[in-house]
Amino acid sequence: MSKLTLKDGTEIYYKDWGKGQTIFFHHGWPLSSDDWDAQMFFFLEQGYRVIAHDRRGHGRSEQTPYGHDMDTYASDVAEIVAALDLKDVIHVGHSTGGGEVIRYVAKHGKGRVAKAVLVSAVTPIMVQNENNPNGVPISVFDDIRNNTANNRQQFFIDITFPFYGYNREGVKVSEGIQRNWWRQGMNGSIKAHYDCVKAFSETDFTEDLKSVDVPVLVMHGEDDQIVPFETTGKAAAALLKNGKLISYPGFPHGMPTTEAETINRDLLEFIKS
Repeated sequence: MSKLTLKDGTEIYYKDWGKGQTIFFHHGWPLSSDDWDAQMFFFLEQGYRVIAHDRRGHGRSEQTPYGHDMDTYASDVAEIVAALDLKDVIHVGHSTGGGEVIRYVAKHGKGRVAKAVLVSAVTPIMVQNENNPNGVPISVFDDIRNNTANNRQQFFIDITFPFYGYNREGVKVSEGIQRNWWRQGMNGSIKAHYDCVKAFSETDFTEDLKSVDVPVLVMHGEDDQIVPFETTGKAAAALLKNGKLISYPGFPHGMPTTEAETINRDLLEFIKS
């Protein structure tokens, strides 16, 4: 297994496959790099080098009780990129990983980033406040925190229904996909998962989005029940200097898995453009 020890002593697990231009994948809460299986396999076959890490406290990375905030997540990525001496990289982030991508690109990516992709991302900000009146009420995130702390085993099954749109009429449910989500989640640290709720819901990425010059693709499902399209994907695209938005009617939050063929095709087109 490939592991890197960061400057603060935290051990990070990562996958690094293939040769060619690098695509670096950033996973969502509370998952791991395994959530990118469909994309890593596809782009490896297309001749790219594909890299994905398990965020600190998640998956197979060290279950450190510290550093579960977006600035640290982005700094961790910067250390991995520097250690592997990666240049001309395309960074692709899903959900929480989208926030991680835009914070990394804005703060650390100068001279190393070719393009970025935000998939069902939490940018620019999720929580409802005076500057974001149409955001998600804090009570929703308090409920996620409560369930994570006190009911994680069952909650990580229940949340897969809205995550993949499996609560919609006529949708075929894949128990294997649900079990894989649960497996990834339960591999991680309850402390990391609890703290990360604040990171993905309350971090404001507005200035990060405004400052990024590289081409950025925003991909978002219009039926995203976890990260609502109107207040995130649509709003994020409007803040970018060099952004492109693709929205998908009926697609759920977990569309990289359930709609992998479409997502991979559009990702490839953007990367090659």
